[in-house]
Order: sequence, then structure tokens, then C-alpha cells
Amino acid sequence: MFAFMGGTFDPIHNGHLRSALEVQQWLGIDQVYLMPARTPVHRDAPGRTAMQRLAMVEAAVAATPQLCADSREVLAEQPSYTLYTLQALRQQLGPQLPLCMIIGMDSLLNLPGWYGWKQFSGLCHILVLHRPGYHFEPGDELAVFLATHQTDDRAELFAAPAGRVLLHEQTPLDISATNIRSLIARGQSPQYLLPETVWQYIIQHQLYGYTAPTELNVHQ
Repeated sequence: MFAFMGGTFDPIHNGHLRSALEVQQWLGIDQVYLMPARTPVHRDAPGRTAMQRLAMVEAAVAATPQLCADSREVLAEQPSYTLYTLQALRQQLGPQLPLCMIIGMDSLLNLPGWYGWKQFSGLCHILVLHRPGYHFEPGDELAVFLATHQTDDRAELFAAPAGRVLLHEQTPLDISATNIRSLIARGQSPQYLLPETVWQYIIQHQLYGYTAPTELNVHQ
């Protein structure tokens, strides 16, 4: 199985990494690929360049062989439409290998607004991560889609190359990239919310408004 998690990763943080690692262990697969978008089409433009965000993902996973950075969307010369990525992956992997796209519940609820979303089921499985006790109310169009494709059995993700949607409860980590960017802009440290290697990259390149602290003059 090829499993991947896309996102802006602006910056990548421990919530992303823990979710990906839990999926890798739960599915019992070798790796989960983290795929930063070059130009996200469903949200505002990120604050950092695609190459900087890719570098942070690479730094974050360097010591974790179960996770891998995937540069295909960053290096592609087209908008980061998920449909294009799935088509490219399917061409690369062939028609039989299971392909699993990992998304959050918010993304699932917004799926009918994604370009070519009804073609996804012919290209991949969708693994949806949600918090314990989450109350799920899909709209009419999404409900019809789920009635055909949803399963509760992870074995079905291995039994076919594509076509199933599975909701999986994850351990909640209340960490957001927005909060991390805000902390840095206010001159506060985001340590322990993201890997130290990512924090050091942010410091080195002075991202998100980071400025080095000045020494205080102490008067005797």
C-alpha cells in the first residue's frame, strides 16, 4: 500500500507527525508519505515558499524512517489539485496497488467542493482521521457518496486498489500551524509543538517573523 497525507505544512508540527505515525502503525505498512502542496487551491496562499515548507517536512522526518517527505506536488508545474496528484500516483503505482489518501474530517466535509472529487473513488481509498466523539453530519451529496463507499473494515483497504472510505479515530493533539505562526510573530517560542529540527530551520531562515532575541543590559 502507498499511503500519503497532503497539506500545506506551514509549518509541519507534532500533530501532523503523530497522526501520520499512528496511521502507519495502525495499518501496519512500511511508510506514510507527507506531501506538501505547491500552491494550495482550497485555502489562502501559505506564508512560506513551497521549497521552504518541503525543507521543513524533510527536517521533521529525517530521523523517523516510518515517515517520508514526498516532493511531487512541490516540484510539479501545475496547481496542487488532488485529482492531478492521484492520477499521477496511480500511473506510477499501476492499477492494482492500494493507494490510500489520509485526510481530516474537515476536509471530508468539504470534499464536494474539491475539483473532480467524484473521480477519487476510482483512484484511491480515503482514510479520514477524526477526534473521539466527533459528531458527523455529511451533506446530502456527500452522504450519497459515503453510502456507496464507506466501510468500517481496514482489511478492505488492502483488498482493492481504491474505492473505500474509512473513518478512523485518532489521538487528539490540539496543535495548529496558525497558533505556531502567531507565537513566533509575538516573539514567543513554539518549542515542543513541532520538532526541534523544524524550529531550528525557522530560526536559521528567520521565518514567520522570527527575530533573534536581544541581550538585556543589566545595570549593577
